[in-house]
Amino acid sequence: MISADALITAAVEQTGLSDFGGDDFREGLAVLCESLTNEAQLSELGGLAVPGQIVGSLANRLKVVGHHKQIGEEPIVAPVFVIGLFRAGTTLLSNLLDCDPGNRSLLTWEAGDSAPPSTPADHRAGERVELNRIAQSMLDAMNPGFKAIHHEEPEGPTECITVLGADYKALVWESVANVPSYGRWLMQTDHVSAYRHHKRVLQVLQSGGVRGRWTLKTPHHALALDALTTVYPDAQLVYLHRDPVEVAASAFSLIASLSGTFSEADHRAYIAERWTDILVACTERVDAFRDARPDVPIHDIRYPDLVADPLGTVRGLYDALGQSLPDTAATAMQGHLDANPKGRFGAHRYDVADFGVDAAALRERFTAYLDRYDVTATSA
Repeated sequence: MISADALITAAVEQTGLSDFGGDDFREGLAVLCESLTNEAQLSELGGLAVPGQIVGSLANRLKVVGHHKQIGEEPIVAPVFVIGLFRAGTTLLSNLLDCDPGNRSLLTWEAGDSAPPSTPADHRAGERVELNRIAQSMLDAMNPGFKAIHHEEPEGPTECITVLGADYKALVWESVANVPSYGRWLMQTDHVSAYRHHKRVLQVLQSGGVRGRWTLKTPHHALALDALTTVYPDAQLVYLHRDPVEVAASAFSLIASLSGTFSEADHRAYIAERWTDILVACTERVDAFRDARPDVPIHDIRYPDLVADPLGTVRGLYDALGQSLPDTAATAMQGHLDANPKGRFGAHRYDVADFGVDAAALRERFTAYLDRYDVTATSA
């Protein structure tokens, strides 16, 4: 049995700290642990690795809260949030935005090791960066095919879903294990406390001296825009669009590969059902939010446009944000594109049929989304 109390105790013993910054995280953690115990069918490896990930998340939360007491509140001004869709170019866009030194990304290594914060001298190099690289190499050894599906450099930008995960209100835990009860709870719970912790992390990170306009991303944000904008009322939102059948096929493949690292059970039917529901909920919740809150800017980008003309698309986004793309940033972005061609780590092939899903029936569930955004189907 995976015990929430035991994991909390382990994190306290590991850090010597005991203030978690409130108890809002405890309900989600308890539901997650129960679901992991009763439903996830973790392998022997998973039974060790997933609780270890939770302890690491709790320990980082403790350190963040402790450091935040030293710095107090800091302004987070007009952050840019890339809110999805899943597998629609959010990683590419995030990497391009990170090339602009005027922007501040959440880096992979610091998402899980946030305090003390980095300084300009050790922001993208140093012991903690290399420790993250070692951890990634271990995952590569356990699941060598995953890098072709999704890869993040330790010193490059990552999804802030890891930060939300430290409040146990985030899809990150559903990506590593199939936990139906936790998933149902997650879809109906309030996410404000997760975003309050998220802001606390950003404040700690920028207090080290690496500052700029925050550019953040995770498709999870689409599920919780009311909470996000409660905590960040001046946020700018960026919404990427792609044929939902392609999105679903790629998402199914990613989740099956990652969760399959920690379970030997065949979860394909559950993954197809659950992640289709998540994708539909994302589109429906974004639509409901933008209908109710036309005052909040949401900038739409089509995946085919981003792939066909990355720099032109980014330049258009900067214009929409009321900014000009610096020439130095554009040059750095082109350098990133040249150094990271698609398929660098191997081809990622995916098909909803591999999960027993009919493409036409799946597309029917996204009729409202397809019509509203004039998204073109690119798969049969």
